[in-house]
Amino acid sequence: MSLTLEEARSRAAALSDLSYAVDLDLTGWEAGTFGVDTTVRLRTASPDTFLELTAAQDVTVTVDGVAREPAYDGRRITLAGLPTGVPVEVRVTARVPYVSDGDGMHLATDPADGATYASAYLGMDVTQRVLPCFDQVDLKAPVSMSVTAEAGWTVLANGRLEEREEAGGTAVRWCFATTPPVPLDQLVVCAGPWHSVTWEHAGLPFGWHARASLAADLDRDAAELVATTTACFDHYAGLFAEPYAFDSYDQVFVPGQNWGALETPGCVTYRDELLPRGRTTARATAQRATVIAHEMAHMWFGNLVTMRWWEDTWLNESFADYLGYRVAEAGAGFAGALVAHEAGRKPAAYDADQRRSRHPVAPLAEDVPDVDSAFANFDALSYAKGNSCLRQLVTWLGDEDFLSGVDAHLTRHRFGNASLADLVASLDEASPRDVRGWAERWLRTPGFDTVLVERPEEGGDPLLRREGVRPHRLRVTAYDEHTWAEVATRLVDLEDDPVRLEGWGAHVVVPNAHGETFARLRLDARSWDAVAAGLGSLPDPLTRAVLWATAFERVQARDLPVDDYLALVARHLPVERDVALVQAVLRRTLDTVVVRSVPPARAAEAVETVAAACRAGLDALAQGGASDGAAGLERAIVLTEGLAATSHDPGLLRAWLDAGRTAQGVELDPALRWSVVGRLAALGAADAALVAAERRADPSVAGELGAAAALAARPTAEAKAEAWAAAADDDRVSNRMFEALVGGMWSPEQADLLAPWVSRYLEQGPLLAARRGQAFGAVVGLRSFPRVALSPAQVQQLETALTGSLPTVLRRHWEDRLDDLRAGTEAPST
Repeated sequence: MSLTLEEARSRAAALSDLSYAVDLDLTGWEAGTFGVDTTVRLRTASPDTFLELTAAQDVTVTVDGVAREPAYDGRRITLAGLPTGVPVEVRVTARVPYVSDGDGMHLATDPADGATYASAYLGMDVTQRVLPCFDQVDLKAPVSMSVTAEAGWTVLANGRLEEREEAGGTAVRWCFATTPPVPLDQLVVCAGPWHSVTWEHAGLPFGWHARASLAADLDRDAAELVATTTACFDHYAGLFAEPYAFDSYDQVFVPGQNWGALETPGCVTYRDELLPRGRTTARATAQRATVIAHEMAHMWFGNLVTMRWWEDTWLNESFADYLGYRVAEAGAGFAGALVAHEAGRKPAAYDADQRRSRHPVAPLAEDVPDVDSAFANFDALSYAKGNSCLRQLVTWLGDEDFLSGVDAHLTRHRFGNASLADLVASLDEASPRDVRGWAERWLRTPGFDTVLVERPEEGGDPLLRREGVRPHRLRVTAYDEHTWAEVATRLVDLEDDPVRLEGWGAHVVVPNAHGETFARLRLDARSWDAVAAGLGSLPDPLTRAVLWATAFERVQARDLPVDDYLALVARHLPVERDVALVQAVLRRTLDTVVVRSVPPARAAEAVETVAAACRAGLDALAQGGASDGAAGLERAIVLTEGLAATSHDPGLLRAWLDAGRTAQGVELDPALRWSVVGRLAALGAADAALVAAERRADPSVAGELGAAAALAARPTAEAKAEAWAAAADDDRVSNRMFEALVGGMWSPEQADLLAPWVSRYLEQGPLLAARRGQAFGAVVGLRSFPRVALSPAQVQQLETALTGSLPTVLRRHWEDRLDDLRAGTEAPST
């Protein structure tokens, strides 16, 4: 039973003066459960309420020291006849199961060394899988946490460690400082034999932690991680008037995390794939810096000030997404961070804004009736579109007024809850502009506008015109079509009246040149033809990213023929200098364009186009010798990754494996090596024995997953059957293993072979998603959806499945996939 808006409002109106004392016992984890002893102190205006607690055993309840027979249905503990208007103390003890899907107290054993880790990753409707609580974000409370764990383990939590004491036998009890009022979905516990790097800064203890088997990798990156954390922390201290509100700042690379990272106050968790084994490229370091800055932004947006209900998810995620890129560049010094947003994330937001599931960045509370519905809104609209809207707001308001309004908002609602109306009120006070009107058109209205360049006559002044309802302030740039030198640039305000670009008749015109707004671009024919011919020659990588995003959107909308798009890839990918942009083009082409827009019979041809572009880029780098230095090596690595995923030459790939490096000198780090093995398997050139040998050489978690994906990729019916059985028939299969097995099966070049398994996926997907939590449903519906072009019969099977009863999260993702298949048949409305 997912908590409803009506229930949350009723409970919030009744309860006050909340606090928690939580005592967890993680010893004896081999039995599959852990102990929880929670005391909740409260006042209530109603005698009847309920706590959430999922799938617990041996539940006991006392109220003010008097034992009660638990009224417990497996999800809720009903509390009836409570005294009203006075302090009440409710104590609950229970045994709660560990999980393997990242939704709760996640238990993982590292195959590299046999070490075990127990970590509580919480979130909406997940805190109740660890402890009894009032599981809603507007019932913030201080929390005192203590954890009993095995000797030799380190335990981390939201508060600073206050005491560590022997607890009998080989157990140790860790007691942490009481937190300020925090939303209960932001609690965290990380326990295990972590390897740690610690330091002090600004009077606070800081730390980075990782599994023991990743100690060398953490030590390798420690200086950069410490520097990035410190620089971001200092930048936020100068950006906001409100200081950091918590007493420590730990960051942990953890196994099994479903999110990229989770902003739990005082102790942020990251999926440990963000700590690469073997080497960390400059590209990966820059991407990780934006995540570090993103999660740190949540200390203010989400933890200090929290939304009241899930319609304001954007107040957390849009702000953190915007600030992540801004602070990674301005604070930590990662120049060009926005390229990854423009080319990698913003195109997904354009896709999302054309589906039936599209919603305003800030919907009304009544449009998010329960927590399951809210989970589905953690999407590209709440992140990338919301980020883009905030960039436009800053451009439209000016940075000084924007930050002044934000400061007022954070101070006014510190340790409390707030809504869109609260933020708009603060911004309106700080600016002479009509922020309320802006918010209605940008945040309350779904869809996006189109910005068009028109040339009324040959040689005449171009016009900039808007189709839509939103005010736009954006940069327009003119280029010489022969040299691609920047001729002129203007910051313009575009509303109902077209803007004449005087004296620009002879030039290529690119609006939104630095991505200041969120709008579809339609260049005039002359400008687009010039872009198609010379995109790789444009000097500014951010402008190139904007134009690549336009190409992505046009081919998805069927406004650009797929052959023309592939010609762009063939012509310009080999000469692209920005590695984040190369990576974005490769991912978008292989994961989206080939699957959605290329007929199955031509999938291998399209993949070979990408492979040829990667080879051409590598050849050009080889001819340049060492002249490109570190930047050239970065380009070589990302192009090698692209070729490893697309090559049809088993001899080349096998030679790489045998040598441990490519002919261009790129070392095969563990991730790249498994990519090569997986591609060989998909080509039918790597049998089970080869995969097993690679697995023995890499006994890590990543090796376990890489081997599973490679075996699933083999082009035989037997391999697909084995992979499906391993994923679908085990109720305890981990989130990561399910994704490796099922994701490894799919290849756009194996559409005929995979046809029975696409049908099997559509038949069994609802059962697989229903038997686990929301996050596992997202693994099934989003990350494991077939990466092959669906036949008309398969599309019909998907449509039929959507007429039945489906878990909320799965339904959302399947409807999105169906809408993507139909994209371009109807223009989006604003």
